Amino acid sequence: MRFERISGGTPVPALDMKARQGAVAHSAGRFAEESVTREYRRRGYEVMAERWRGRGGEIDLILRKDDEYAFVEVKKSRFHAGAAERIGARQIARICNAALEYCGRLPSGLLTAMRFDAALVDQFGRVEIIENAFGSN
Repeated sequence: MRFERISGGTPVPALDMKARQGAVAHSAGRFAEESVTREYRRRGYEVMAERWRGRGGEIDLILRKDDEYAFVEVKKSRFHAGAAERIGARQIARICNAALEYCGRLPSGLLTAMRFDAALVDQFGRVEIIENAFGSN
């Protein structure tokens, strides 16, 4: 096992490049989700769930304002357009199926008012929210 020193401190196991890139991507994703959560809270939304996982897939954020639920997919890229391009048809289908599963557990069931948003975060941490980005009401 290789070791490396971080800032002259105690030697720690060296991570291979793939593991290091994965850790950086995970941290960047969490930062993006936290930025988006702050923006929705500023707009008066209540966070119902983060990284909610159902049988159909995972939803990054589930928020509520009044009686409407917003199911949000968060994407980070250098530019907002690049982030938007990373949301594919199969992912949209999984998010929609997971949202139906989530709403099926609510008192109003599938009659729950809902929408699907895309929250895009660029390299500078700027958040762009696209309401009703996909799916149907």
